[in-house]
Amino acid sequence: MELDIVPYGSYSTDHQNLYQEWFNYADEDGDGRFTGNEAIKFFAMSNLSRQELKQVWAIADSKREGYLGFKDFVIAMQLISLGQSGRPISHDMLSRDVLQFSKPPRMEGLDALLAKKRHKQKDKHLNVSPQPSPSSNWFDSKSVKKVPASSVTSVIDGLKRLYLQKLKPLEVTYRFNDFVSPLLTNSDFDAKPMVLLLGQYSTGKTTFIRHMLKSNYPGAHIGPEPTTDRFVVVMSGPDERSIPGNTVAVQADMPFGGLTSFGTAFLSKFECSQMPHPLLEHITFVDSPGVLSGEKQRTQRQYDFTGVTSWFAAKCDLILLLFDPHKLDVSDEFKRVIASLRGHDDKIRVVLNKADQVDTQQLMRIYGALMWSLGKVLNVPEVSRVYIGSFNDKPLNDDVNGPLGNELFEKEQDDLLSDLKDIPKKACDRKINEFVKRARAAKIHAYIISHLKKQMPAMIGKSKAQKKLIDNMETEFAKVQREFHLPPGDFPNVEHFKETLSGYNFDKFEKLKPRMIQAVDDMLAHDIPNLLKTFRNPYG
Repeated sequence: MELDIVPYGSYSTDHQNLYQEWFNYADEDGDGRFTGNEAIKFFAMSNLSRQELKQVWAIADSKREGYLGFKDFVIAMQLISLGQSGRPISHDMLSRDVLQFSKPPRMEGLDALLAKKRHKQKDKHLNVSPQPSPSSNWFDSKSVKKVPASSVTSVIDGLKRLYLQKLKPLEVTYRFNDFVSPLLTNSDFDAKPMVLLLGQYSTGKTTFIRHMLKSNYPGAHIGPEPTTDRFVVVMSGPDERSIPGNTVAVQADMPFGGLTSFGTAFLSKFECSQMPHPLLEHITFVDSPGVLSGEKQRTQRQYDFTGVTSWFAAKCDLILLLFDPHKLDVSDEFKRVIASLRGHDDKIRVVLNKADQVDTQQLMRIYGALMWSLGKVLNVPEVSRVYIGSFNDKPLNDDVNGPLGNELFEKEQDDLLSDLKDIPKKACDRKINEFVKRARAAKIHAYIISHLKKQMPAMIGKSKAQKKLIDNMETEFAKVQREFHLPPGDFPNVEHFKETLSGYNFDKFEKLKPRMIQAVDDMLAHDIPNLLKTFRNPYG
């Protein structure tokens, strides 16, 4: 059972050179991005219908980023070739071998245009390496205040521009980064989608990752006892190596700078494991320490375990809660961890792992008991989706469940793998979703902070007034909600907010600046919809 995230058709070296030449010509800006406007001109040479080209773009731009890289461009060319031969253009073609036998499509007039270009550039190499995205240095230059719209060549570029121009000023003014989430960096926008694995010890988290990769990753430890004692990010890299947490947290090209707020005690229990692997080019896995039972375990940790899991949950695209059929009890710490995932319910998937170790009758009872336990912990009326399977490299145990049980496990595993397959395709949509959630949270935070500032006396009794405001924070939240007509579910956790507030002087907070709020409202109401409209399917 393989997890082939983005299957590309293979092609000969001659075809590779030809496609590279075509791509260099079609990519007019030379930034390594073949945009919708460029596609309209280049694809027109194929003489396919608008509907066929619409389908070609939809399949090639599977991540909905609004542009094609070189590999996606090759896929588009192969699909055009199939369309010219009379075959229907569909997603099914990607999973077949038919692509690797396709010849380059006929592009009317392209040879003459390429010959003209070669004549102009006799002394230059045709295969120019793609230039870095124009947005790559947006976050590096302190002098940049406004980013020209012309430099935006993808949805993610547009989000970066909107963040710098409209959302970040609001966050900085009202100290959103101190209370809720660190300021975003370039790497936060460009990061690959992540999958976070959580569960009590020996539920098979590390084995699950190894099963997906079909190999061990550097630093992996597997055993019946608690073996993974740290958070391990498994990601793509040029060679196999482990990078210590303190080093990872200060690397600008990695989206883990925000973890420095958890201190050295945590960073010593954090590492990055890199290895070259085709799956890791599309997905990053986050392995976590096994959650143990008892109140003693919470006090033994030298860092905020729940806070760290909450931070990763906000960054991840999928959260897998793994359970062992022999350990269904949900410990106190695990309850706190699951509670910290609130607000990310759409990302959570529950996996009942090692299910082939119990017979069918026991499995039915275990499944019912797990659903009952989860209903109490998650505290939601909807029933959670639970995947049943055995995610390891051993063959399924026929003696326990028989062929019918194994058929069920295989179908369940296929369903979960489909979820994982969809992660890269939905990564751009997820980033937009998280960006909108962040903008709304920043707005509410600004309202709260400015309200607290407004309640402070002008001269005498400031300390007393501040203490009273903190003690009655629920009442103050209600006032803000009524005044600005805000949904109560979007407000932060009261206790956590009170705890953070205790270290600040309310008198130093900023007053409400309606212009900043209006800028974020305009961004949500107009800029983001227009951005999505600009980078949708050019034939749609």
